[in-house]
Amino acid sequence: MKAVQVRGEILESLSLSELCSFCRADEDWVVELVSYGVLEPEGTARQEWQFRGVNIVRAKKARRLYSDLGINVAGVAMVLDLLQERERILHRLSMVEED
Repeated sequence: MKAVQVRGEILESLSLSELCSFCRADEDWVVELVSYGVLEPEGTARQEWQFRGVNIVRAKKARRLYSDLGINVAGVAMVLDLLQERERILHRLSMVEED
């Protein structure tokens, strides 16, 4: 599992309320991200949700897309998927170029 470092502090996991505070977002917005598959918390009930590693990073990116560019949650989901796909393609390309 990848730990996320923020201002010198390493975050292993965040609860729903901690993630909301970290991203300066309300719970309904984070729940909507979960419903679109942008975030995948561990735990079954909202009160038990824990967000780890890549989910924390994705939440922060999602918040920037939403607040800075005005992209709605569906658009944020699509943009993040495209960015992830781009990273995969660039990684595969670098592997091919090394050969």
